Amino acid sequence: MKRISSIIAMALIAVLSLTFTSCDEDSDIAYTLEGTWEGNMYVQSSYNGQTYDATYSEICFTQDPYTYSSGTGYWVDHYSSNGWGRNYVANHIQWTVSNSRIQIYFVEENTTIWIEDYQLNDNYFEGRIYDGSNTVNFQLTHTSSPNWSSYDYGWGSYAKSRSGVATSTERPIRSFKTK
Repeated sequence: MKRISSIIAMALIAVLSLTFTSCDEDSDIAYTLEGTWEGNMYVQSSYNGQTYDATYSEICFTQDPYTYSSGTGYWVDHYSSNGWGRNYVANHIQWTVSNSRIQIYFVEENTTIWIEDYQLNDNYFEGRIYDGSNTVNFQLTHTSSPNWSSYDYGWGSYAKSRSGVATSTERPIRSFKTK
């Protein structure tokens, strides 16, 4: 009888241990999202009355080890030609996954976008960006992480004359173009 009760007790412990194990979908998404992604986010920037299309974007998500479903990183839009003197616009980002919705806050720009209706795996990340009333589809590929310190973050002076003096203090304004 002791042996039967021991077996029943061990079986009950095994079943209960499975009951207490839970999956947090948001932290699973954040874990998969962590890393650097490249592709076309269909970003454009307006500067001095001109609109420039980014050739590609590079986004790095670094997971916060204490919250598991959020973190920081950077977002860099690369341009082949523009009027502000560098071939990219770089922003630090803060991101959060909540109820499977990804929120990205651009620190230097003080703006927020949301990513929903997406598919994410170890190699590809595609879905929809919601930027206010604007909705844009995107597709990214997982790549290796570059050196964070190789970009000048923020706005600074963009367009410079031959003497190196800034000709304008206007900032490029990021927006997402519809296809």
